[in-house]
Amino acid sequence: MVSLVTGGCGFIGSHMTDRLLAEGHTVRVIDNWTTGRPENLDHQKGNPNLTIYHADIRNREAIEPLFQGVDYVFHFAALADIVPSIQRPWDYYSSNVLGTFHVAECAKNAGIKKLVYAASSSCYGIPDEYPTKENAEIRPQYPYALTKRLGEETVLHWGQVYGLPVVTLRLFNVYGTRSRTSGTYGAVFGVFLAQKLAGQPFTVVGDGNQTRDFTYVTDITDAFYTAAMSDVVQDTFNVGSGGTYSVNRLCELLGGEITHIPKRPGEPDCTFADSSRIKERLGWKAKISFEEGVQKVLENIEYWRQAPVWTPDSIDTATQDWFKYLG
Repeated sequence: MVSLVTGGCGFIGSHMTDRLLAEGHTVRVIDNWTTGRPENLDHQKGNPNLTIYHADIRNREAIEPLFQGVDYVFHFAALADIVPSIQRPWDYYSSNVLGTFHVAECAKNAGIKKLVYAASSSCYGIPDEYPTKENAEIRPQYPYALTKRLGEETVLHWGQVYGLPVVTLRLFNVYGTRSRTSGTYGAVFGVFLAQKLAGQPFTVVGDGNQTRDFTYVTDITDAFYTAAMSDVVQDTFNVGSGGTYSVNRLCELLGGEITHIPKRPGEPDCTFADSSRIKERLGWKAKISFEEGVQKVLENIEYWRQAPVWTPDSIDTATQDWFKYLG
């Protein structure tokens, strides 16, 4: 089997590549290295079943030949994070919407067996109910959430109109080894791990009692593989851990001092996936406990040695547009 992974040098994409190679697939990776790091696949150097292509999904002419002969497409390539999506909406629209259109078109023309799209639970915004079901109202709060939702609608529409076999998976708060270490203020794990290495306090938003459905990255890739190998098409599933955990609990597990920063608009007090549909239809459920996952991250903490160390002052500066536009 031949699989193509867009964003395959990134956080989740590199783990997906590992899983596919372990399953005996020949893997083609497309990545423009904007947020992905080629070093994430250094351990696979010399593997004859892996080819990495430095290309951008916004350039259809460059990527279309790479889809020929492909059986499965796993689409992770996207720009993430809230603040830069507010500051540079076209970058996000061109990557997450136009780029996804190109991936869908290339997959359709190549006659693939299945496309699995990495959707985002941010599409729900601030939900009315927890755990949140797939039929909850869609309420994106910022351009990143909107563009990921538009990408999801695109691939599902290509399934409806053109018969492209597609499944979309809405991911909740993915964490684990190789999570992004870019200079953008974003995911809590990258922020906290760099602070821990630098001996700085964890910058906890609000009172820290807000909870997140932290889901370990290999559970995510297992869900993608399960969806790809199933007979299910034209469907959408939440992918969560089965629980929701406070930021204060994360600080306890990581071990360190805390300093508090202001609560931010547009952020829910809780994220919690209702994952019953994926369990019923695909037989998938998360396996890695929160405590076990955090321990795995701590064992690989040196990965974050080069990550930016955020302070209350630098966070305040970086998030001014967040408060300005979402406040």
